[in-house]
Amino acid sequence: MPVVDIHTHVYPPSYMNLLRSRTSVPYVRTFPPDTGSRLIILPGEDSASAPSTSRGRPIGPDYYDISRKLAFMDRHGIDISVISLANPWLDFLASEEAGEAARSLNDELEATCAGSGGPGNNNNNNNKNKGRLFAFGVLPLSAGADVVAAEIARLKGLPHMRGVIMGTTGLGRGLDDPALDPIYAALQDHNMLVFLHPHYGLPREVLGPRASSYGHVMPLALGFPLETTIAVTRMLLSGVWDRFRRLNVLLAHSGGTLPFLAGRIESCIDHDSHFQAPIVERRSVWDVLRKNVYLDAVIYSEVGLKTAIDASGADRIMFGTDHPFFPPPNGEGNGEWMSVKTNHQAVNKALHQDKDAADGIIGGNAMRILNLQA
Repeated sequence: MPVVDIHTHVYPPSYMNLLRSRTSVPYVRTFPPDTGSRLIILPGEDSASAPSTSRGRPIGPDYYDISRKLAFMDRHGIDISVISLANPWLDFLASEEAGEAARSLNDELEATCAGSGGPGNNNNNNNKNKGRLFAFGVLPLSAGADVVAAEIARLKGLPHMRGVIMGTTGLGRGLDDPALDPIYAALQDHNMLVFLHPHYGLPREVLGPRASSYGHVMPLALGFPLETTIAVTRMLLSGVWDRFRRLNVLLAHSGGTLPFLAGRIESCIDHDSHFQAPIVERRSVWDVLRKNVYLDAVIYSEVGLKTAIDASGADRIMFGTDHPFFPPPNGEGNGEWMSVKTNHQAVNKALHQDKDAADGIIGGNAMRILNLQA
């Protein structure tokens, strides 16, 4: 059974050029006396009073050189990767720029997957790596619903595209925004899976005045999972899955805290008078989790993974690494990445008595769900 990584990011060279050309968040630049480039993607990271080493994160070839991605795959025994543009995607672009930017980036991703794009690829590599890369496309959300729907339809015709990646803000007002309905309809009609990924985390006042003293631990460990949980709960409460019963989403980081809190969310709905009026029949949180939601296995522990399995079923969970984020802390990028090892161990520990289910999470589920045939 092949090993498939469905949560693995890339900043294509053209996107890197865009970030390097910018002077406001998001951007890439160096901060003397440092000589390496740093990626600044959140306003809270853009403080002149912060030491250069705590502003954003270092960014090197692992982020944009596809040959480094393939080498990482070889080193960790990964047969197939479904690559996606990392946050913040194109959320920051002006509406008149977003449509063309999305088309260009998606064509670049498609060419990379086909073996004709990306630095480090040559004819020999093309033959060797044929069928190893697929992608989730990016949407021009700031361009408006009509432009987004047109790009969804176009993506469906690109042979290596297996869905789209999207953040939690939608068109700027969250994923419960009724203005997203034409986009949800297009995604459903074209059977395009949505890889839902966090970016903005929680307000700084929630994390506390000393949050920046703890590096990126608070926003990444807590902010990201809770952002996902809140976004999906808003979709549930607003009836998105009552209106679009065939809309399928893949939730990053094993659904945040949604699998753990699903029972509490459902109980609160059942006891809230706002939802007691006899209106349209509401689908339960559990029904959506088991019929419309897929989860990645980027959870780093069998404890969390077991909760995800209990919530959605082992046949709806797919392995991921979150590469190139969480590199080895010693800077030895050519060695084993602990983030890969811990996710792999979590699957084996959670399903040590069910090899078929474990094999499914490691690769079989993705092969089936995403139709990953070369």
